[in-house]
Amino acid sequence: MFITQTVPRQREIIEVLLRNGWDYMRRLLTGGKADRPQLPTPAVLKNILVDLGPVYIKLGQLLSTRPDLLSGAYIDELSTLQDEVPPVPWSEVEIIIRKQLNKPLSEIFSTINPIPVAAGSIAQTHRATLANGREVALKVQRPGIDITVSRDIALIEGIADLVSRTDFGQIYEIKTIADEFCKALEDELDFTREAGFTDKLRSNLSQSKWFDPQKLVVAEIDWELTTPKLLVMEWLDGGPILSADLGNHKNGKDPTTERKEITSLLFRAFSQQLYIDGFFHADPHPGNIFYLKDGRVALLDCGMVGRLDPRTQQILIEMLLAIVDLDAQRCAQLTLQLSDVSQKVNLSRLEADYDRLLRKYFNLSLSQLNFSEVVYEIFQVARNNRIRLPSNMGLYAKTIANLEGLARSFNPELNFLDEIKPLITDLFRQQLFGDAPVRSLLRTALDLKSLSLQSPRQLELVLERVTSETLQWNLSLKGLDNLRRTADDAANRLSFSILVGSLIMGAAIVSSNAKTNQLSIISNVLFATASLLSIWLIISILRSGRLR
Repeated sequence: MFITQTVPRQREIIEVLLRNGWDYMRRLLTGGKADRPQLPTPAVLKNILVDLGPVYIKLGQLLSTRPDLLSGAYIDELSTLQDEVPPVPWSEVEIIIRKQLNKPLSEIFSTINPIPVAAGSIAQTHRATLANGREVALKVQRPGIDITVSRDIALIEGIADLVSRTDFGQIYEIKTIADEFCKALEDELDFTREAGFTDKLRSNLSQSKWFDPQKLVVAEIDWELTTPKLLVMEWLDGGPILSADLGNHKNGKDPTTERKEITSLLFRAFSQQLYIDGFFHADPHPGNIFYLKDGRVALLDCGMVGRLDPRTQQILIEMLLAIVDLDAQRCAQLTLQLSDVSQKVNLSRLEADYDRLLRKYFNLSLSQLNFSEVVYEIFQVARNNRIRLPSNMGLYAKTIANLEGLARSFNPELNFLDEIKPLITDLFRQQLFGDAPVRSLLRTALDLKSLSLQSPRQLELVLERVTSETLQWNLSLKGLDNLRRTADDAANRLSFSILVGSLIMGAAIVSSNAKTNQLSIISNVLFATASLLSIWLIISILRSGRLR
């Protein structure tokens, strides 16, 4: 029986599973036999997470970032999860704010709106005005949410321990995945981390050669008032971009032109984050991208971010080109470069799977290509071949999918490749020459000079060792132990065969010339010995299974 220190919560979970009909997890939690894991349908899984409450809704949102673990149907369903919950009464929120600031609120704020503008599973947001007249947003952690998260994390880790004992759990490293999710949930409780992410993103996007930084804004953090449970930042006056009322401000542009410019701005800003900065906003859904009243675009809620190292960035840039060229072989090679190199993968099968996948797009024009759908399917092929990709690949795929989905909803005339073609060219140029081509050229010249100076001496050393017979080669070949044992066995059997033959020939010679009883006895002994050795040799060959 699965027992944790939160038995009432366990009972509640079992009731939710029974009510929604997930028999596998019910058997697992009650100690029954559950060797063949079966996920519920996407809709049922979503209902289970909603019924279990805010923490599990957040878990579902995290799962929606892992197309390397779940198929597209699950990703699409979980991506619709919203953690909108009833707001906490202002009296409780005010206590949290007072404890975090250790000052009378009247000294810091001139006004605070007690009605939240948004309420989620972890926090809710209020609009306020500082004593100096500056408008700010207060993101306040829900009272007791840290206890709830700690309790549910214990349950998640306990379930992961059970699943990890099955073949399914070992193949997909469920324990490791659960640890990643639990760490992400715990990190969301520290608002100073989100504040740091917001500042870094704001700094990165403050300058660009791809777009006008003045048209994109990330809220400024008030670090003097920000604490682990209270995030204070600049108030941005606007609304979700899909409900934006374009053309009403004084820029003289018609809505159609402005939609195209905003779409291009978003693609260029996120391309810079993904392929240049290596630090990106990983949750660009419509509620997190605002259209401000002054015509600028704002990125909100920087709590979920992703990171890409330079090597991964280069691979992903090449993957972009491979997808555009529908190059299955190159896609397979790049996928393996992203994966754990210790894994054993059937490369021919992987290439064949990618070829079948990309054939669907052979007859489509480039403007019809849904890039995010292709990325999801590529990760699904990798999952089917049991290739484990880094978790940041899930965030990358989700970011691309959310961005493309948002852009197509905002601007139905979007041509994805028209947006990224000029960027791809620039990205490859930067990969080749860097931001400072002259510096890169000088560094290459120095490397060539060093090589030219060292090469004659190294060549002289090699020739000297060859002529003095001191050159040695250290080779390490795998699988030689089995070959050596096989050769030893063959040599032993050949030796026994020669010995048996010699005994038989010797016995025959002695027998033909036997004139005394002693010689006849020797002959019989030789024949008997030869017969026994022959029988032993035949049995050993039969037992080895290598008679043929």
